[in-house]
Amino acid sequence: MDIAPCTRSPSVRQTLAYTRGWRQPSGPFMMMTMSPDPPTAAATTAAFRRAVESQQMDAAVELLHPDAEFHSPIVHQGYIGRDAIAPVLRAVAQVFEDFRYTAEYASGDGHVLVFRTRVGNRDLEGVDILRCAPDGLISELTVMVRPFSAAAELRTQMAALLSG
Repeated sequence: MDIAPCTRSPSVRQTLAYTRGWRQPSGPFMMMTMSPDPPTAAATTAAFRRAVESQQMDAAVELLHPDAEFHSPIVHQGYIGRDAIAPVLRAVAQVFEDFRYTAEYASGDGHVLVFRTRVGNRDLEGVDILRCAPDGLISELTVMVRPFSAAAELRTQMAALLSG
Protein backbone atom coordinates (compact mmCIF):
# COMPACT_ATOMS: atom_id res chain seq x y z
CA MET A 1 0.00 0.00 0.00
CA ASP A 2 1.22 3.45 -0.89
CA ILE A 3 0.47 6.07 1.73
CA ALA A 4 1.16 9.67 0.84
CA PRO A 5 0.66 12.48 3.33
CA CYS A 6 -0.83 15.68 2.00
CA THR A 7 0.66 18.93 3.22
CA ARG A 8 -2.36 20.98 2.23
CA SER A 9 -6.10 20.54 1.97
CA PRO A 10 -7.19 17.75 -0.34
CA SER A 11 -7.50 18.76 -3.97
CA VAL A 12 -10.74 18.50 -5.88
CA ARG A 13 -9.33 15.40 -7.57
CA GLN A 14 -8.55 13.76 -4.22
CA THR A 15 -11.99 14.64 -2.89
CA LEU A 16 -13.68 13.20 -5.99
CA ALA A 17 -11.52 10.10 -5.79
CA TYR A 18 -12.59 9.56 -2.19
CA THR A 19 -16.29 10.19 -2.83
CA ARG A 20 -16.28 7.87 -5.86
CA GLY A 21 -14.64 5.09 -3.84
CA TRP A 22 -11.34 5.11 -5.73
CA ARG A 23 -9.31 5.69 -2.60
CA GLN A 24 -9.84 5.50 1.12
CA PRO A 25 -8.63 8.02 3.69
CA SER A 26 -6.08 6.72 6.18
CA GLY A 27 -5.77 9.74 8.42
CA PRO A 28 -5.91 13.49 8.07
CA PHE A 29 -5.50 14.09 4.36
CA MET A 30 -3.78 10.77 3.70
CA MET A 31 -4.83 8.52 0.86
CA MET A 32 -4.38 4.74 0.47
CA THR A 33 -4.86 2.86 -2.80
CA MET A 34 -7.43 0.06 -2.92
CA SER A 35 -6.80 -3.48 -4.17
CA PRO A 36 -6.94 -5.47 -6.37
CA ASP A 37 -4.86 -3.26 -8.60
CA PRO A 38 -7.27 -1.82 -11.22
CA PRO A 39 -4.60 -1.60 -13.96
CA THR A 40 -4.10 -5.38 -13.67
CA ALA A 41 -7.82 -6.04 -14.25
CA ALA A 42 -7.82 -3.48 -17.06
CA ALA A 43 -4.79 -5.06 -18.74
CA THR A 44 -6.29 -8.55 -18.49
CA THR A 45 -9.60 -7.34 -19.89
CA ALA A 46 -7.87 -5.57 -22.78
CA ALA A 47 -5.92 -8.74 -23.60
CA PHE A 48 -9.10 -10.86 -23.39
CA ARG A 49 -10.94 -8.42 -25.65
CA ARG A 50 -8.14 -8.49 -28.26
CA ALA A 51 -8.03 -12.29 -28.17
CA VAL A 52 -11.79 -12.73 -28.58
CA GLU A 53 -12.13 -10.07 -31.29
CA SER A 54 -9.35 -11.75 -33.29
CA GLN A 55 -10.80 -15.23 -32.58
CA GLN A 56 -7.61 -16.35 -30.81
CA MET A 57 -9.49 -18.38 -28.23
CA ASP A 58 -6.39 -20.19 -26.96
CA ALA A 59 -5.00 -16.79 -25.93
CA ALA A 60 -8.32 -15.96 -24.22
CA VAL A 61 -8.24 -19.29 -22.37
CA GLU A 62 -4.71 -18.56 -21.07
CA LEU A 63 -6.10 -15.44 -19.34
CA LEU A 64 -8.45 -17.59 -17.24
CA HIS A 65 -7.47 -18.57 -13.72
CA PRO A 66 -7.05 -22.38 -13.48
CA ASP A 67 -10.11 -22.47 -11.15
CA ALA A 68 -12.16 -19.91 -13.08
CA GLU A 69 -15.96 -20.11 -13.14
CA PHE A 70 -18.01 -19.67 -16.32
CA HIS A 71 -21.71 -18.86 -16.06
CA SER A 72 -23.44 -19.62 -19.34
CA PRO A 73 -26.60 -17.95 -20.61
CA ILE A 74 -27.77 -21.35 -21.82
CA VAL A 75 -27.15 -23.91 -19.07
CA HIS A 76 -28.13 -23.53 -15.42
CA GLN A 77 -24.96 -25.09 -13.99
CA GLY A 78 -21.65 -23.25 -14.33
CA TYR A 79 -18.42 -24.60 -15.72
CA ILE A 80 -15.52 -24.74 -13.24
CA GLY A 81 -11.89 -24.65 -14.35
CA ARG A 82 -9.96 -23.40 -17.34
CA ASP A 83 -9.99 -26.86 -18.98
CA ALA A 84 -13.79 -27.10 -18.76
CA ILE A 85 -14.31 -23.59 -20.14
CA ALA A 86 -11.89 -23.87 -23.08
CA PRO A 87 -14.14 -25.99 -25.36
CA VAL A 88 -17.02 -23.57 -24.80
CA LEU A 89 -14.96 -20.55 -25.85
CA ARG A 90 -13.64 -22.38 -28.90
CA ALA A 91 -17.18 -23.39 -29.93
CA VAL A 92 -18.45 -19.82 -29.53
CA ALA A 93 -15.84 -18.67 -32.04
CA GLN A 94 -17.41 -21.04 -34.57
CA VAL A 95 -21.02 -20.07 -33.84
CA PHE A 96 -20.76 -16.27 -33.65
CA GLU A 97 -20.66 -14.37 -36.96
CA ASP A 98 -19.62 -10.72 -37.31
CA PHE A 99 -18.72 -10.55 -33.62
CA ARG A 100 -17.75 -7.13 -32.24
CA TYR A 101 -17.51 -5.47 -28.84
CA THR A 102 -19.40 -2.18 -28.78
CA ALA A 103 -18.83 -0.82 -25.25
CA GLU A 104 -16.86 -1.44 -22.07
CA TYR A 105 -17.53 -0.59 -18.42
CA ALA A 106 -14.95 -0.94 -15.65
CA SER A 107 -14.71 -1.47 -11.91
CA GLY A 108 -11.78 -2.20 -9.62
CA ASP A 109 -11.89 -5.97 -10.02
CA GLY A 110 -13.29 -6.45 -13.50
CA HIS A 111 -15.10 -5.21 -16.55
CA VAL A 112 -18.28 -5.57 -18.58
CA LEU A 113 -17.83 -5.92 -22.33
CA VAL A 114 -20.95 -5.33 -24.44
CA PHE A 115 -21.06 -7.18 -27.76
CA ARG A 116 -23.16 -7.68 -30.87
CA THR A 117 -23.03 -10.66 -33.18
CA ARG A 118 -25.15 -12.92 -35.32
CA VAL A 119 -26.11 -16.55 -34.72
CA GLY A 120 -27.56 -18.08 -37.85
CA ASN A 121 -30.06 -15.50 -39.09
CA ARG A 122 -30.58 -13.95 -35.63
CA ASP A 123 -29.00 -10.76 -34.33
CA LEU A 124 -27.75 -11.21 -30.79
CA GLU A 125 -26.70 -8.68 -28.17
CA GLY A 126 -24.90 -9.63 -24.99
CA VAL A 127 -22.41 -8.86 -22.27
CA ASP A 128 -19.31 -10.59 -20.97
CA ILE A 129 -18.87 -9.84 -17.27
CA LEU A 130 -15.27 -10.48 -16.23
CA ARG A 131 -14.04 -10.50 -12.64
CA CYS A 132 -10.33 -10.73 -11.98
CA ALA A 133 -8.47 -12.39 -9.13
CA PRO A 134 -5.72 -10.46 -7.33
CA ASP A 135 -3.15 -12.21 -9.58
CA GLY A 136 -4.75 -10.53 -12.59
CA LEU A 137 -6.24 -13.66 -14.18
CA ILE A 138 -9.96 -13.90 -14.89
CA SER A 139 -11.63 -15.70 -12.00
CA GLU A 140 -15.21 -15.43 -13.21
CA LEU A 141 -16.81 -15.01 -16.63
CA THR A 142 -20.55 -14.52 -16.88
CA VAL A 143 -22.30 -14.17 -20.24
CA MET A 144 -25.80 -12.81 -20.76
CA VAL A 145 -27.53 -12.58 -24.15
CA ARG A 146 -30.76 -11.37 -25.70
CA PRO A 147 -33.25 -11.72 -27.38
CA PHE A 148 -34.65 -15.11 -26.48
CA SER A 149 -34.95 -16.27 -30.12
CA ALA A 150 -31.20 -15.66 -30.64
CA ALA A 151 -30.39 -17.35 -27.31
CA ALA A 152 -32.42 -20.40 -28.41
CA GLU A 153 -30.49 -20.56 -31.70
CA LEU A 154 -27.22 -20.18 -29.79
CA ARG A 155 -28.22 -23.09 -27.55
CA THR A 156 -29.03 -25.31 -30.55
CA GLN A 157 -25.76 -24.60 -32.34
CA MET A 158 -23.60 -24.87 -29.21
CA ALA A 159 -25.21 -28.18 -28.23
CA ALA A 160 -24.44 -29.59 -31.68
CA LEU A 161 -20.77 -28.58 -31.40
CA LEU A 162 -20.19 -29.59 -27.79
CA SER A 163 -22.04 -32.91 -27.83
CA GLY A 164 -20.27 -34.22 -30.93
